[in-house]
Amino acid sequence: MEKKNIREVSPEEMAAFLSVNGEKVFRAKQIEEWIWQKGVQDFEEMTNLPKSSRELLKATYYFDKLLPDCIQTASDGTTKTAWLLNDGNRIESVLIPGNEKYTVCVSSQAGCQLGCRFCATGALGFKRNLTVGEIVDQVFHARKEAECRSSSLSNIVFMGMGEPLLNYDHVLSAIQRITSEKGLGMSPSRITVSTAGIPAKIRQLADDRVRFNLAVSLHSAKENVRSQLMPVNRAYPLSELAASLIYFVEKTGTRPTFEYLLLHHINDSLEDARALADYCKQFPVKINIIEYNPVEGSEFRHSPDKQRDAFVQFLENRNMVVHIRKSKGKDIDAACGQLANKRKD
Repeated sequence: MEKKNIREVSPEEMAAFLSVNGEKVFRAKQIEEWIWQKGVQDFEEMTNLPKSSRELLKATYYFDKLLPDCIQTASDGTTKTAWLLNDGNRIESVLIPGNEKYTVCVSSQAGCQLGCRFCATGALGFKRNLTVGEIVDQVFHARKEAECRSSSLSNIVFMGMGEPLLNYDHVLSAIQRITSEKGLGMSPSRITVSTAGIPAKIRQLADDRVRFNLAVSLHSAKENVRSQLMPVNRAYPLSELAASLIYFVEKTGTRPTFEYLLLHHINDSLEDARALADYCKQFPVKINIIEYNPVEGSEFRHSPDKQRDAFVQFLENRNMVVHIRKSKGKDIDAACGQLANKRKD
């Protein structure tokens, strides 16, 4: 009999399975706690279950767990891990220090199909969506590592490999597990999901009344520039994206964030800043200015500090809420997809 992924089995299914096999049904709750609260990945760690129960589980199910393939730690404490999946694909997560607590950047897909020109993940192509377990596993590992550093995990950002809204069901189910009292019990306000801008899915988030934060990778408010940087803009132009964000704000009352990667001579002029300010008049929004992490062989360059500061000053003079996100992990393969690319066969 082919084994099933235990993290894809509902509590009801597990209770029925235990009953059919002569086991106590209440053990389904114990199993649920071991998997989603304590993050075990070995049936032998479920120590309050009889050995016979553990052997039954072992014979029937498996864990879709992550195995560390390569770990890089920067001088600033940023740690990037390339994980090997059960099927041989690779993903990445990044543990980022800040204010005595840690943020983890997690992946939602193995590879990505959107092909943004500045992103190393695009070179991998799209492999598949991650399971709920594979997503949550990245958080478990990050929490454990933060604790090993005598700290705690305070924030989760879905800004790693893949487009989260193209793995909509699994991403939302993973967040439900992370925020549930039967899971990790984290606040939704500590979670941010970043999208390249899929209007129908942004509307679906609004209809589902999500309570986590939404970030949009904008990178230009000029139609032609954004289309060159992000092919997704050709399918979903800026006007459609704006309409979906207006809908999202009206439904949820949540202010989204624009992620804006400054690229020298591409999108960092005052004219670009003016276009961004005009676009942002349509809804309340925060702007994160991101410093570019160079990728070997890339055509793009880091925007000089003077140019960045002038760009930010222009926006602030127009009452925009702007935050500069300092680049972390500069002395490792920190750009998204960079390490996984190096590890691929």
